[in-house]
Amino acid sequence: MIFFDNKPASKAPWTKEVWIYDFRTNIHFTLKKNPLKVDDLDEFIKCYNPENRHNREETWNPDTNPEGRWRKFSYEDIVNRDKTSLDITWIKDKSLADLDNLPDPDELANDIVENIEAALESFREIMGKLS
Repeated sequence: MIFFDNKPASKAPWTKEVWIYDFRTNIHFTLKKNPLKVDDLDEFIKCYNPENRHNREETWNPDTNPEGRWRKFSYEDIVNRDKTSLDITWIKDKSLADLDNLPDPDELANDIVENIEAALESFREIMGKLS
């Protein structure tokens, strides 16, 4: 998710820094076996600090916590990225690093089938609402 404040157009950028929470890396949810729950967002909400968002603190640190999921990037960091992409991750994907401990192909195939079936079910619900 990306949150922006609604500001009027300006020649100078309003944004000085962008806060990013890496929720994708090493986290796997499925619609049936392991659905996303509200509790799964507790750390993000704590980091986001909605009560006082000006007092946020990074959990990421290159030396002491390279697995920290909450990190701040300057405006310059963002615009200097290739195509100013906001597809940003920094945590190493353990599933790619540890090829000896991959799930069995049957388990991977079952997860794929489950995700496709859940997607089809969602599409059918949407189609039902459209007709």
